Amino acid sequence: MSSQTVATIDVAALGHNLRRVRHYAPASAVLSVVKANAYGHGLATVIEALHDTDAFAVGTLAEAIELRKISPDKAIVILQGAADPADLSICQKNNFQPVIHSPHQIEDLRTISAKPLKCWLKINTGMRRLGLAAGDYDDTLKTINNMAATQKPLVLMSHFACADEPDRMENRHQINLFQPLLERHDGETSFCNSAATIAFPEVHGDWVRPGIMLYGISPMKDRTAAALNLRPVMTLTSRLIAVYEARAGDNVGYGATWQCPENMRIGVIGIGYGDGYPRHAPNGTPVVINGRRSSLVGRVSMDMLTVDLRNQPDARPGDEVVLWGEGLPIEDIAEAAGTIAYELVCRLTGRVDYQLKQT
Repeated sequence: MSSQTVATIDVAALGHNLRRVRHYAPASAVLSVVKANAYGHGLATVIEALHDTDAFAVGTLAEAIELRKISPDKAIVILQGAADPADLSICQKNNFQPVIHSPHQIEDLRTISAKPLKCWLKINTGMRRLGLAAGDYDDTLKTINNMAATQKPLVLMSHFACADEPDRMENRHQINLFQPLLERHDGETSFCNSAATIAFPEVHGDWVRPGIMLYGISPMKDRTAAALNLRPVMTLTSRLIAVYEARAGDNVGYGATWQCPENMRIGVIGIGYGDGYPRHAPNGTPVVINGRRSSLVGRVSMDMLTVDLRNQPDARPGDEVVLWGEGLPIEDIAEAAGTIAYELVCRLTGRVDYQLKQT
């Protein structure tokens, strides 16, 4: 029996969004980021739809192993790199490309022999998460270039911290740190995530690394996906499972946190935090029923949401409800819930059915 809650994946939208990446960065190769089960969209589906990409990136070695089963030929970059020499050996056997971002990983390279690895060297320019200091670039590169374990030259990379807000001075600081390295690096370079691909064409380099924009979600704080001509890939829907009449003053939901201001209809939707919908979504968070927006009232439960149906006189049990996606931008839900769209798509649970929309 299928679930009444469905994530419909628009396969054509993935191809469209990849073309939008190439529109913004026509001179760069595309490293499509498909970590976290392709941002919750289903790895196998996304890999097939993005067959025109130049390479794929994942977060971990385990993800790379899973991806290699689906994509035997494409280059796969591991953004967290290898944890130890045993991981490096697995990278050799599977033609994975690990990111080198810390001194212990450089030391681990000394322990392997035989087939040289293609590696990416990550420099920290201000994100302060992973990466070697920019001032250590020359010495680090010299050390690695003296090793037989790596293919030469390495790919040089860094990562923006604030590219979704292009006017932030931190962006210019990072560019000023990385630009001299870009100009004197003999090999390929990569600096731009989704937001930077749109905002900073001067540092596109040889590879751009789109993630969230591939899934039709805006990476920018000041522009919507529609304004960027990105198409939503995931549409999450469920159904009304009950409609009832409530009286003025009646409480709705756990904790009696919302009271009916007048006699009104309340709808119950068969989705909750057990399916991955955010429990902290507040009163007023939008849903779409029969082409019209309604809003949550009362707390999100494990299996159910309650909604105000005062503007939905014809709503009936069985009616489809759009939680986000086509007709309701996921960014609107994220803003209402005080989170980001990345989290929403990544946290759906196994109770949600996935279906494909091919056209």
